[in-house]
Amino acid sequence: MGTPFWIKRRRVMPLHIVKLCVGAASIEDLADWQAGRLAEQKRLGVKKPQIFHTTFQSPKRQADVLDGGSLYWVIKGLISVRQRLVGFGEGQKDNGKPACLLLLDRQLVPVRPTPRRPFQGWRYLDADDAPPDLKGGARDTVAEMPAAMRKELAGLGLL
Repeated sequence: MGTPFWIKRRRVMPLHIVKLCVGAASIEDLADWQAGRLAEQKRLGVKKPQIFHTTFQSPKRQADVLDGGSLYWVIKGLISVRQRLVGFGEGQKDNGKPACLLLLDRQLVPVRPTPRRPFQGWRYLDADDAPPDLKGGARDTVAEMPAAMRKELAGLGLL
């Protein structure tokens, strides 16, 4: 007979994570840093080199994040780019303490620059609050603007 009309399966929106990208001045800096990490893994003979970010705290809502979620990077005070989260792993910090690995897709997707104040660690980001991807047309030039200009325009509400 099927499911009654009043019971509809509601599509749950993905849950994202937002994180400061310390040390990168642009999306290109992040891309270069990640490419260097992949090259180092290949040099060391890692069979399946992978982009990851090491963090102390493991997300408790991993299943929600893996259902279409991304890691949104804050660069110079703006959420500027995202990477799809593809998994979680166990790792170690430089000091040997256990850590969580946020496993990331290699593709960097520029998003509408959105101001974000500094914070420590990472935070969950609801899909409704996530900035949209930059797609086609003149809006793609936003990602090519200098970071200071993007920040100023976003602060004025023009982006």
